[in-house]
Amino acid sequence: MRAAIVGVGFMGWIHYLAYQASEQAELVAFCSRDEKKRAGDWRGIQGNFGPPASQIDVSGLATYSTLDELLQDDSIDLIDICLPPHLHIDAVEKCLAAGKKVLCEKPLALTGAAAAAVAAKAQPGQLLVAHILPFMPEFRLIAEAVEDGRFGKLLGGSFKRIIGPPDWIPDFYDPEKVGGPLMDLHVHDAHFIRMLFGMPTSVFTRGRMRGETPQYFESTFSTSDPDVVLSACCGVIDQSGRGFTHGYEVHFKEATVRFEFAAYSDGSTSLIAPVILHADGSIEHPELGDGDPVKSFVLELDAAARAVDQGEIHPALCSQVAADSLRLCDAQLESVRTGKPIEISS
Repeated sequence: MRAAIVGVGFMGWIHYLAYQASEQAELVAFCSRDEKKRAGDWRGIQGNFGPPASQIDVSGLATYSTLDELLQDDSIDLIDICLPPHLHIDAVEKCLAAGKKVLCEKPLALTGAAAAAVAAKAQPGQLLVAHILPFMPEFRLIAEAVEDGRFGKLLGGSFKRIIGPPDWIPDFYDPEKVGGPLMDLHVHDAHFIRMLFGMPTSVFTRGRMRGETPQYFESTFSTSDPDVVLSACCGVIDQSGRGFTHGYEVHFKEATVRFEFAAYSDGSTSLIAPVILHADGSIEHPELGDGDPVKSFVLELDAAARAVDQGEIHPALCSQVAADSLRLCDAQLESVRTGKPIEISS
């Protein structure tokens, strides 16, 4: 599969690294308005994981300054959109209108309605949405256990995703550009919850606000199964040492699975490696690899390549599931603003 990146920021850099390691997806072009980046100087890119951005060799890549120019290149199989979130919809619509297949970095849009509308415009398999969590080994473990039933019935779980001040993201709290922690961070867990449990029937969220945008919040979800107990917390704690934390505890009838990782501003980390606590009292420590985050993006791009080349759509890339996760975020936003539980249509 021949791909082109649109948008050379942090996610564009991570996708670039993943293309270098993929045997199924080849990066042949990229698009940036920045002349220095088109010349290969990506050193100014900032992010919160992975190796620092560097000067890249662009001699084998076609470079474009606008998406319109890129869309004239008939040799490209997939447009990989890594633009800021508020630019996703317009770029996706242009690509769809040009008949191109698209991989759009999450979130697909900043509202569930906008995401559902653009997903409806795509032909089957034309629009893929890049949600990385199901490709990360710690989370893939859970998804595969739900799929094959190895631990029995899924009974619930709790998820967390917390960061310190996101100084590397311009306009982070602007609901029209990024959407704050709800749309930039929690959408990962909303998407994973939707994949594992189906669409919740209602949600109740409480939190601290920064203007009209939730800064830190906790949610409890109801599903059609009264046995399921499900919650998530997410947000920003305005302390520069806070760093990043994510994790989960997921309960099945025959086992509980725990995982938590934290990275701090001094470069130190702490880890509860995935551990499986079986109902019979035995404890299992699965071996899940070396922890290189770029490898998960390679798996994601390989899945996109299979979708393009073979028509095999990985559930994690489904645009309808991505739109549902944003509808869930919309309901959480309404709940935290009103202080009431919000019903969610199926």
